Amino acid sequence: MQPTTTTIGGWRPRQSPPARWRFPVRTLHAVDIENLAAAGIPTMRQVKAVQRAYVARLGVHADDQVVMAASHLGLLNAARGWPHARYLVRSGRDGADRELLDVLLHEDVAARFSHVVIGSGDGVFGHAAAHLAGRGVRVTVASRWDSLSHLLAQAASDVVYLDAPRIAAA
Repeated sequence: MQPTTTTIGGWRPRQSPPARWRFPVRTLHAVDIENLAAAGIPTMRQVKAVQRAYVARLGVHADDQVVMAASHLGLLNAARGWPHARYLVRSGRDGADRELLDVLLHEDVAARFSHVVIGSGDGVFGHAAAHLAGRGVRVTVASRWDSLSHLLAQAASDVVYLDAPRIAAA
């Protein structure tokens, strides 16, 4: 037996589609600039170099969102070197990591983004990556060769090394 739907004034209520269907296909880029630049207080030149390598290998599209975290000492260089991002600030041990984890775990990222790029090699992001992957989000890690945690690499579906040599197609 088919369920019946009551119409109200010629209008038929519909069920809401799942949250992800209401949003366009988008990518969240969670960038730990201190980790990618390999500097506790990255200079503006280092931030720009990371941005060039990141965009060349991963791309950042108009509908994507970039969230960047740094300490209060590195914020100005991060903002001037990589404009048009959402900037998060927390100082102290693993402050930038904690800010990005807060976004990844508490802002319902899986409902709003189909792809998440974690720009860090820190193992502390392994749990968040596995959680997002378990909710159907494609997770990519962007890291440097020498700083990628094995735990984080296992949780991701893709790993992109920013400092890897680019091989030209013949």
